[in-house]
Amino acid sequence: MAANHKLCMIPGPVEFHDDVLTAMSTPATSHVDPAFINQFGESIEMLRTTFFSQKGQPFIISGSGTLGWDVVAANLVEPGENALVINTGLFGDRFGECLETYGAKVTHVHAASIGLAPTMAAVASALKERSYKVVTITHVDTSTGVLNDIRTISHLVHELSPSTLVVVDAVCSAGGEEINMDRDGIDVMLTASQKALGTPPGLAILVVSEKAMHVFRNRKSPPTSYFASMVKWTPIMQAYEARKPSYFATPAVQLVMALHTSLKQIVARPLEERFAQHVAISDHVKKTITGWGLKLVPQSHELAAHTLTAV
Repeated sequence: MAANHKLCMIPGPVEFHDDVLTAMSTPATSHVDPAFINQFGESIEMLRTTFFSQKGQPFIISGSGTLGWDVVAANLVEPGENALVINTGLFGDRFGECLETYGAKVTHVHAASIGLAPTMAAVASALKERSYKVVTITHVDTSTGVLNDIRTISHLVHELSPSTLVVVDAVCSAGGEEINMDRDGIDVMLTASQKALGTPPGLAILVVSEKAMHVFRNRKSPPTSYFASMVKWTPIMQAYEARKPSYFATPAVQLVMALHTSLKQIVARPLEERFAQHVAISDHVKKTITGWGLKLVPQSHELAAHTLTAV
């Protein structure tokens, strides 16, 4: 790292490992180069490992993490269908706005105050009011630093509304907080490259469960986006994983190379160790900050994320 580099101390982009940056320092490379196809295919496979999804369909698409919202709204919710947003801050607001843009009827379950998460009783009450196509959960809302209990919420949704898809916005958590899609019945995990996945910004990343893919394939109407259409992207991802060239829109080749390097680092050791390390460092930072007399935004230690600290 250059001696005059200013440490980037924000939720994301984070600091990047030198090997990740070096992976991007390549000559112009075709998106159908055999070596790149292999890296793309391995990245898809490593995403399944990272998010404990044995049969989910990963997507790696050029764009901000915000594009993940569009993928969900355009492919898994049809105009006029209901969506429930478990809201702990600004990014819950914005996910709801995105869903409304595509014609969904959105209901929000808000926390009682900033720094809290909605109660399970409030979530259960909303689930009993009407049928929802999707429930969205912001795992960690950057604006408040609140960590949602995605495991408990997901199990509650499956108990009260088994057909509803559980969507987790993990932009500020993926790679740092545990996300076990298969164990917890999570249907969509969406994130971005530039935070705990340790890759420069520019990639929207999703893993979609078999159940959600079935819902997508049985839509009554076509997806309401062109670039974000899973009709377009699913065969591309499947081709790359089969180590075959394919094309819909040119991928960010060097960013995928960087992601490949970062994912290799992530899966090289037990993921449980990685999560525990985030907890230990987070606890140390929070103890230090509160020791200075400052107050955290989350109203309890249990509600505080381990991937950032909101003060």
